[in-house]
Amino acid sequence: QVPGSPRHFCERPRAAARCSTRVRPLGQMAAMAIAGGHVHRHAAPAAPCFETSWLCVLEAVSPYMWSYIGIALALGVSVIGAAWGIFLTGSSIVGGGIKAPRISSKNLVGIIFCEAVAIYGVIMAIIMANKIEGSLEFNVGPKLEPWQAQTMVAGWCMLAVGLSVGFSNLVCGVCVGVSGSGCALADAQRPEMFVKMLIVEIFGSALGLFGVIVGIIQANGATFPKHLA
Repeated sequence: QVPGSPRHFCERPRAAARCSTRVRPLGQMAAMAIAGGHVHRHAAPAAPCFETSWLCVLEAVSPYMWSYIGIALALGVSVIGAAWGIFLTGSSIVGGGIKAPRISSKNLVGIIFCEAVAIYGVIMAIIMANKIEGSLEFNVGPKLEPWQAQTMVAGWCMLAVGLSVGFSNLVCGVCVGVSGSGCALADAQRPEMFVKMLIVEIFGSALGLFGVIVGIIQANGATFPKHLA
């Protein structure tokens, strides 16, 4: 044996006692490690739900946050659609009005239709905000209470209302803007085209109204119970 190695040291009489406590057989150490891991695995608490599932992450978000996100979508996306439409129509009116100044007043109807899209978003945002009823604390335990489940459903419903109203108004604003731009340019060349193109703008502006009607119906299903206890 090489002097100073563990086995050579344990062969010495005086070190035999210490070797019995310090040096353990490899099989015994492995068995202890496996047994310890087995005990630890059974004793460890279960991982929280949000660490293993994205659905639990979405459920952990406060329903009041979903509601205010829906309000922001209903208002913000509607204003984006209105601004986009006004930009398209207004630039054509200004450009065509240089050669045909008479179109500047008649074709402001397209600007009004685009502005109505933003008004739809404002109306829906007010309706949605008035439906929210707060609670002192919203702590979800292992089992949902009835008022908590109802509040969560209402929060997701408000998010759906915001998506419905916001994106329908966005498309409506772009539609009215493009048709209004074409109406202004066509009116500059042929005045008799104004009435025909105005009908197209009216039908385009009705798209946003459809979204508002459906949004109101959806919002009626969102009920926030009062819970102040």
